[in-house]
Amino acid sequence: MKVGSDVAQLSAGSPERFGYEWGLYSSILPEYEEQFRRWLPFYSPEDWVNKRFIDVGCGMGRNSFWPLSYGAAGAVAIDVDERSLAAARNNLSCFNGVRVVRASAYDMSWRDEFDIAFSIGVIHHLENPNAALAEMVKVIKPGGQVAIWVYGRENNEWLLKWLDPTRKLLFSHLPPALVHLIAAFPTVLLWLLLRVGWGRLPYFKLLRRFSFGHLRSIVFDQLLPQTANYWTRSEVEGLMRNTGLEKIEIVSVNGMSWAARGVKV
Repeated sequence: MKVGSDVAQLSAGSPERFGYEWGLYSSILPEYEEQFRRWLPFYSPEDWVNKRFIDVGCGMGRNSFWPLSYGAAGAVAIDVDERSLAAARNNLSCFNGVRVVRASAYDMSWRDEFDIAFSIGVIHHLENPNAALAEMVKVIKPGGQVAIWVYGRENNEWLLKWLDPTRKLLFSHLPPALVHLIAAFPTVLLWLLLRVGWGRLPYFKLLRRFSFGHLRSIVFDQLLPQTANYWTRSEVEGLMRNTGLEKIEIVSVNGMSWAARGVKV
């Protein structure tokens, strides 16, 4: 797999920065299951039984963990940063039939092999999301499915106005360790606001149930990347249709993001 040839595009997607994150936050938390099921609302646990899937941009393996626990027949989890891969191998070592592989989202060697290809929280960080989605279509069988979760523009106007410009101008250029230190301060503010009932969207109701450490990891994740796209519903649908997928479904997740699924014909 020609990982090296994609270095320029991948570096814009910040794999080494996310590698730092997943090396730091490498444990599987119970609440990750609910997040996973919200991010891919098309699937119940039963839908994964005897399926083979590929997790594109697996991070520390948290999103491969759940379908494997539901009875998936086999899986490949790919990423490019060695810290992410090490954490994923550790977290998924309890399952048979899973391979954790260093491979680029832009160049996957499989073809017509998987029932489901999914990517959670990755496509919106890529410089060329269309190319990655085309690769995901290539690796699934005819009749197979591509599913993604991405940031939405809707209901994120406040974030796009204040946080995103600061991320682009400042945080995306700072060392990850320093960004993690800084992230503690907005996390304190967020934690206090949530305690007094701030935020009416489903996302904030979910956040109120998380520990301070989990909230800090979410804030850190928002500040960290060099590239972060926030797409409208129509833009997400366009991304899926441009790859030739059919039977496209788009679902709002937590009122602030989108899940999309399409079928390869």
